Amino acid sequence: MKTMSKYEIIIYWSDGDNSFIAEVPELPGCMADGKTYQEALSNAEVIINEWIETAKELGREVPQAKGRLMFA
Repeated sequence: MKTMSKYEIIIYWSDGDNSFIAEVPELPGCMADGKTYQEALSNAEVIINEWIETAKELGREVPQAKGRLMFA
C-alpha cells in the first residue's frame, strides 16, 4: 500500500472540464482530475506515485517535498 505523499496538492473546480483538478506544483506536469474533490485528491495520490516511479526509471531527479508553497 502506498502512503500519502507530502507534496502540496492544489485542488480547484474547472468549468471547462466539468470536474475538480488537482495540481502538484513541485512535480512538473503532475495533475489529476475527478468528479468530486475526494476523487481528484485520490487520483492525485496515484499520479504522484506514478510520476515518481517514472522519473526514477528514467534516471531523473525527484524533487524533495517542501510542503506548503507560497505563491504570490
